[in-house]
Amino acid sequence: MPLTVEVVTAERVVRVEQGVDVLVAPGSEGQLAILPKHAALMTTLDHGELIIRRAQQEDTFALTGGFMEVSRDKVTILADTAEAAEEIDIARAEAARVRAEERLKRGREQSARDVDMARAAGALQRSLLRLRVAQRRRRPGPPRV
Repeated sequence: MPLTVEVVTAERVVRVEQGVDVLVAPGSEGQLAILPKHAALMTTLDHGELIIRRAQQEDTFALTGGFMEVSRDKVTILADTAEAAEEIDIARAEAARVRAEERLKRGREQSARDVDMARAAGALQRSLLRLRVAQRRRRPGPPRV
């Protein structure tokens, strides 16, 4: 019996997929692969790529933390944010990357007086994740993990 996967945020239901063969999630202690008939599990999620694979089809999401519950053949992901690869605006993500890198550079030069270094580093991390997920979606070839 294949998995049913539900990805939700506080704002919306991002995706509900049935017939999932494998789910790869960015666990806080490392990547997790969930197969049908997986043992019950509840864990925290880190930022990273969430991959839903069915037969020869693969959907990828940029995920920035949250929780995952596995119960029988259903997986529920309560994400801080989740964005499907096809929803990501590459130009906007690239612009965010450039802004974050400039803030970090300015912060190092000014001894971090006027720049919140942690916030800039987080913005850079999110923009790089979004770019990686979006570019992965647009790459031809077989699905990857």
